[in-house]
Amino acid sequence: MLGGMVDVDVAIVGAGAAGLSLAHRLSRGGGPGGRPLETVLLEPPEGPARSPVRTWCFWEREAGEWDAVVSARWERLSVIGPEGEVYEAPAAPLVYKMIRSPDYERFVRTGLAETVREVTATVTEILDGPRRAVVRGVDGAGRDLQVRATWVFDSRPPRPLPRGTTTLLQHFRGWFVRTRSDAFVPEAASLMDLRTPQPRNGVSFGYVLPVSKREALVEYTEFTREVLDDAGYRRALEHYIGEVLGLGEVEVTAVEQGAIPMTDARFPRRSGRRVFRIGTAGGATRPSTGYTFSGVQRQTAAVARALARGRTPVPPCPHRRRHLEMDAVMLRALDTGRVDGADFFARLFRRNRLADVLGFLDGGSSLGRELRLGATTPVAPMAATAVERLWFALRPSRS
Repeated sequence: MLGGMVDVDVAIVGAGAAGLSLAHRLSRGGGPGGRPLETVLLEPPEGPARSPVRTWCFWEREAGEWDAVVSARWERLSVIGPEGEVYEAPAAPLVYKMIRSPDYERFVRTGLAETVREVTATVTEILDGPRRAVVRGVDGAGRDLQVRATWVFDSRPPRPLPRGTTTLLQHFRGWFVRTRSDAFVPEAASLMDLRTPQPRNGVSFGYVLPVSKREALVEYTEFTREVLDDAGYRRALEHYIGEVLGLGEVEVTAVEQGAIPMTDARFPRRSGRRVFRIGTAGGATRPSTGYTFSGVQRQTAAVARALARGRTPVPPCPHRRRHLEMDAVMLRALDTGRVDGADFFARLFRRNRLADVLGFLDGGSSLGRELRLGATTPVAPMAATAVERLWFALRPSRS
């Protein structure tokens, strides 16, 4: 149990995907010469400040470091267009994988070294300093707590969000459902089903991730500016499950919900000499998709390498600059209504190999392949949006 002032090498604020991933990597590595790094992982008590139960999906080649906690995987993926046309293909050489956050937390926590101490505390203030930073908070017993650390990594969601030209939200609600009879193909997932009613600007879609012949995560998602209320999500899911999928009566066994920022704003990853931001707070979320898990792994691995080499551990942006620019154009085109969102995504998957699209969305594609992908989208409105974005960037700022 911690009390008063504690001195450590690293303090990690928040125990979501980013905080746990960094703690996991520091537990397996260390500082220069392999010296263990004394680390404190601070997590708020049960309540709204704590990360909710989440499902993280990502794609990678067959073997991966998190396979021990992968709850489902799919080798075939489909996209269904707004008129019901189906584009199904193998994801090879990739595999689409799903991890449930409780499984991930248990796996990481059981493997943490003694040099990583977990503390339940509400962080109230982080003070930067030339040689050390101080994290102040209140622990689970209501006592004041101070952690003095050489480096502090803050994974809490930024509030407010940094300002950008365009900011949408990927907001969703998912139901884990069980059917009375066989209804799903466990080897195949529906990545994007565009047969949902479409918003005026942006896009909506459902997707289905089967875990057995009678169980699946069925989710309704929108890329729009505003979230729905409880009744709105319920109506959307009931319509998708009943009218679009035709599943009939289902049993809902679990629920997840969230809102992920999709923005061209830049997330500062350094907030002081000794204080940094990681995860969504540090720009790990891919703006065009909302996917975060893979970006978090690249970012925290880079931080761990820097600490092991005795370097200043500035978290890198895990996405290439040109990809962020392309994402910004797409978000703007969706938000302005220049492109029809359902048609845009249906066309992208219809005219390209699935593995090529997934490679681009995960940041591993070449410029030549990206240009070929771009040529299959609505070129005129996308070009007009790119010119508009350039104009915004070049125009004199008003004082």
